[in-house]
Amino acid sequence: MGGTKVALRLEHDDLSIRESTFRWAEPDGTDAITSGGATRDLELLARHIRELCEPERLTGVGVALPATLDATGTVTAWPGRPGWAGVELRGALSALFGEAEVRCADDGDLAALAEAHEAGCPDLLYLGVGTGIGGGIVLNGKPVPGVGRGSCEVGHLIVDRDGPLCDCGRRGCVQAAASGPATLRRAARRRGEEVAFTALREAVRDGKQWAVAALRESGRALATAVAGVCELVRPSLVLIGGGFAAAMPELVAMVAERTTALERPGHPLPPVRAATLGGLSSLHGAVLLARGLPD
Repeated sequence: MGGTKVALRLEHDDLSIRESTFRWAEPDGTDAITSGGATRDLELLARHIRELCEPERLTGVGVALPATLDATGTVTAWPGRPGWAGVELRGALSALFGEAEVRCADDGDLAALAEAHEAGCPDLLYLGVGTGIGGGIVLNGKPVPGVGRGSCEVGHLIVDRDGPLCDCGRRGCVQAAASGPATLRRAARRRGEEVAFTALREAVRDGKQWAVAALRESGRALATAVAGVCELVRPSLVLIGGGFAAAMPELVAMVAERTTALERPGHPLPPVRAATLGGLSSLHGAVLLARGLPD
């Protein structure tokens, strides 16, 4: 469940698969109860679940989402769907799925779990670079700090104390410095006019100095975050994914180069590579959650 789109995947024991996607209506930012926004969203979600799943009997459900939940399963913050604040999400989802056990977790954590599972690597740092920056840490095959114990907010590591203002209200978060929109804003300043995503991608491929420099600054911010996390948890591998990174393959090479430059003598940092599941990593992580992983 994303801020603008929902992806559904149904896996059978015989390995057959059915999938569907749909887009939410635009949020209005008002209270969920008075606006009916969350109610409308849940009705739309219920319809698509019925279309995909009936008459199947589900044995497990995993949900990946960027919202912050408290211990009761109530949404405390969801910037992409502000009208959901105060909604008891776990109960609402359980009502949609009947007797099947429903497990929810942060989409970045589940993306990291799926990428670790795909790579066969039990100790991994994953960064998803898109409209925002998410990600997670997997150690010994399990997400850190763990399902139901909060999320790993890699995107809100501070990499520049005097950096740009982040959506969270702080300055210098890696999300504010290296997300897709942040890179486009930096490119626009260097070029002297607005820059669309396709124009930036083509300019980077053509080696235009203003475009390469803008992307390289994002790579430096990401590498700073990578180096900081790796000093604490020592993963074996770092993967960079997300829609923006997938469309800008040069970014991963820039992060890898800068990460190597940040190594301390005698303390090599792990290799930095492109993620393999692209925009589907969170969805695959939700399926792993539905199947009982991590236990």
